[in-house]
Amino acid sequence: MPIQSKLALGLTLLLAVILAALTLSPVINVPEPGEHSDKIYHVLAFAGLALPISVLRSSWLLVAVPAFAAFGGLIEIVQPYVGRECSLSDWLADLAGIALGVACGRAAAAVVPVALRA
Repeated sequence: MPIQSKLALGLTLLLAVILAALTLSPVINVPEPGEHSDKIYHVLAFAGLALPISVLRSSWLLVAVPAFAAFGGLIEIVQPYVGRECSLSDWLADLAGIALGVACGRAAAAVVPVALRA
């Protein structure tokens, strides 16, 4: 397996584990700065999740994007079992983050020299 594939897979799996741990841990009662600030966190988290594959292995996106969407949905389904609430708007923010991560990743890949990506 080429180094770019290993790097894309490794970073994505690491980010998925961190994301799962953070979103499935009990909520600590910390006041949030804004009513919808958690949506920004969802967008940024899932953008970060989609970024490595978008930059390093764009051919995997046909499988990765639905997997990321399912991962976000699964997190929302499981959250009520760990004292959090299931939210369609959180999942929609996850989907927006995936789209943002793919767009930024493809834009970054377009400016990175081919020798670094091959």
